[in-house]
Amino acid sequence: MLRRTLVGLVAIGILASFMGMGGFSLFTATTDNDGNAFTSGNVEISTSPASAFLTMSNMTPGDSVTANLTVSNDGTLQLRYAMTTATTDDDSLHLDDALTLVIREEGTDCTTFDGTQLYTGTLAGGVIGDPTPGSDTGDRTLNVAAHEHLCFKVTLPSDAVGPMAAATTATFTFDAEQTTNNP
Repeated sequence: MLRRTLVGLVAIGILASFMGMGGFSLFTATTDNDGNAFTSGNVEISTSPASAFLTMSNMTPGDSVTANLTVSNDGTLQLRYAMTTATTDDDSLHLDDALTLVIREEGTDCTTFDGTQLYTGTLAGGVIGDPTPGSDTGDRTLNVAAHEHLCFKVTLPSDAVGPMAAATTATFTFDAEQTTNNP
């Protein structure tokens, strides 16, 4: 009998422990927070006109030509830009070194040529800022959807000698980069 009682007590104890576990039940729930989206910004620079805005034929010493170029930020991020010039002479007379280039902010307009000067020197060496990544002296900053007008003036100096019947072409390259997180 003792054995039956003992087995009965053990059985009751086991059942009671299972019932006690039921007292530790947890209520749980989950929810989804979907639709989180991420896009990167972009840097896009353009010039207007897009090409051949500054030309002159049959230049003689003392002649100059002035033209306006609009630089625009067409991207979604603030940008800074630099400009470099590459020239190609069609002969060995190096007209690109004889021609002077002056670049100014527009100021009143390009005919009065009274804006802040950004560059003066040879056509071959024309630069604004530095295309090396990061903030450099002379780099220009444009906010999103902003633009600026630059005035370019190319002159064959009145004391120029030698480059007669010479020709050159110039390509102005504008390199842009984001300013955010880019010291």
